Amino acid sequence: MECLIGVQGKDFVLVAADSSNARSIVRMKEDHDKMVPISDNVVMLTSGDVGDCLQFSEYIAKNLQLYKMRNGYELSPEAAANFTRRNLAESLRSRNAYQVNLLLAGYDEKTGPSLYYMDYLASMNKLPFAVHGYGSFFSLSIFDRYYTPDVTKEEAYELLNKCVQEIQKRFLVNMPRFKVRMISKDGIKDMPDLVGKI
Repeated sequence: MECLIGVQGKDFVLVAADSSNARSIVRMKEDHDKMVPISDNVVMLTSGDVGDCLQFSEYIAKNLQLYKMRNGYELSPEAAANFTRRNLAESLRSRNAYQVNLLLAGYDEKTGPSLYYMDYLASMNKLPFAVHGYGSFFSLSIFDRYYTPDVTKEEAYELLNKCVQEIQKRFLVNMPRFKVRMISKDGIKDMPDLVGKI
C-alpha cells in the first residue's frame, strides 16, 4: 500500500514517495520520509517492511560512506545500484531476506542522471521512469502517454502531479501527501510536496 515514483530527464531525476506510515488498517504517521540520501548525489526510496527498509537503507548508506572515506571518492550511481543489488541478492539467499522494494536515483558528472528500479527479489533495471506499489496500476499509463526523454523539470513535476492526482482519485487507499525531491548536478533538492485535490 505504498507508492514510489521516479522520472528521469536530460540532466535531473525527480522522485516522489507517499508519506504515510501504516500497519495493517491503521495509518500511524503522515509525515514519514521514505527517501534516504546515501551520498551527495544519490537517493534511495524504499517501500516494504518498515524495519527492513530502515535497516537496509542505513546499511547501504553507511557502507557507501565507508567506501568514500577509504578511497577518497564516492561511488557513481551505477556502482551504488550494483552494490545495493548485490546485497539484496545475498540477503535473499540467507535466512533473513530483506523485504524491501526500492528506487535508486542519482546524478554522475560523466554519465548524467540515472534511475534504477529494484525489488525484493534483487532484480534491477535502469529505466527512464518507474513506479513501485499499487500506484503503478494508475500511473504507468500516464508515463507511457506523456513522458518524453527531453522532459523539462517543470514538465516532469507536472507529470508527477498527474500521477499523484490519478492515484488519489482512483485508488481505494488514501495517500494524501507525496514528498518530492530532485537530484541533479547541484545535489539533492527538496521540491514542494504534492497534496491531493479530490
